Amino acid sequence: QVQLVESGGGLAQAGGSLRLSCAASGRTFSTYGMGWFRQAPGKERVFVATISGSGDSTRYADSVKGRFTISRDNAKRTVYLEMSSLKPEDTAVYYCAARDSALVPWLSVSDGNYKFWGQGTLVTVSS
Repeated sequence: QVQLVESGGGLAQAGGSLRLSCAASGRTFSTYGMGWFRQAPGKERVFVATISGSGDSTRYADSVKGRFTISRDNAKRTVYLEMSSLKPEDTAVYYCAARDSALVPWLSVSDGNYKFWGQGTLVTVSS
């Protein structure tokens, strides 16, 4: 079982930056691939970024490529999402999620492949 707690959300101006963190419980953090998803008001939850258990592979949604960076610190059992050049359309609740790398070894963009989810953190970008 993995518990995930996001933090770092808040209000930012367009063009600004924010860093989200997701702290995980459990001793086997490195065996989980991690992902960030987001859900804007009135819309479905969508993929943002994902990272392998070792941290050496990443994948991004086209909408955030070049602006967002996902990383992880396995010693701290934490995954990060650095967001820069923020746009109003980045406004959403951001969710951290974990997938079992033994079952889903690829950099999945499908939320159905993620077993554990955090409660979400709200990011609001003003124009």
